[in-house]
Amino acid sequence: MSIIDTHCHIYSTELADHFTEIMDRSAEASVDYVLMPNVDGTTIDAMLEVEKKYPNCLSMMGLHPCSVNGEYRQALQEVEKWFVQRKFVGVGETGIDLYWDKTWIEEQKISFDFQIALAKEHQIPVIIHSRDSLEITIAMIRERQDGNLKGIFHCFTGTEDQAKEIMDLNFYMGIGGVVTYKNADLPGVLSKTGPSNVVLETDAPYLPPVPHRGKKNEPGFIVHVLDKLSEVFQLSKEEVGALTTSNAINLFGLAPK
Repeated sequence: MSIIDTHCHIYSTELADHFTEIMDRSAEASVDYVLMPNVDGTTIDAMLEVEKKYPNCLSMMGLHPCSVNGEYRQALQEVEKWFVQRKFVGVGETGIDLYWDKTWIEEQKISFDFQIALAKEHQIPVIIHSRDSLEITIAMIRERQDGNLKGIFHCFTGTEDQAKEIMDLNFYMGIGGVVTYKNADLPGVLSKTGPSNVVLETDAPYLPPVPHRGKKNEPGFIVHVLDKLSEVFQLSKEEVGALTTSNAINLFGLAPK
């Protein structure tokens, strides 16, 4: 079975002390690709260094909404320059975050819009962070969807109606550790909408699944997400793995392994 982690900050300093062991466990868990969204200018070097050492770890480029501040225009210029220099598998992560701070909401919208345009220009997926902003981000995608826009609503935890809107926009829902949490509404939502627009993710080192809550997340823990989705969709683990991997391969244009 082949598994793809579509959203992982494997380059994080929080994982540096045990990086080799983490990558070994990832391989043992049949994780064939680890896709790495960027955060901001401080994470680019570490991300590209991981990509250099591990060819199955593929970089994206973008500016995280929580890194949008008074200097965001310069940060976006840096993102744009990187796209001139080389190819990336996706744009992001970008979007809007209203959980931590609403100070920069208008600037976050401008940043998101800029990165949506980059995704269209380069014909690659946009990876959307939508914490406490799912209605806003869905609306922005709806307004800009002209058939040339594709991507993932990362860490989807929305309602059935929001899931259907995302599917109608031909976008995917990134499902990670939250689906395993005891009080999560997500299993009920997904059981109604089905697996057709689902991809797997960890968001490591964050949001570890049960039974690893309290630990730092890692790509190998994605098997617990797969186990839960097998239960939710009433399909075998192999079927869920094959479907979600096929979705990721088609979305990102990856070579099957």
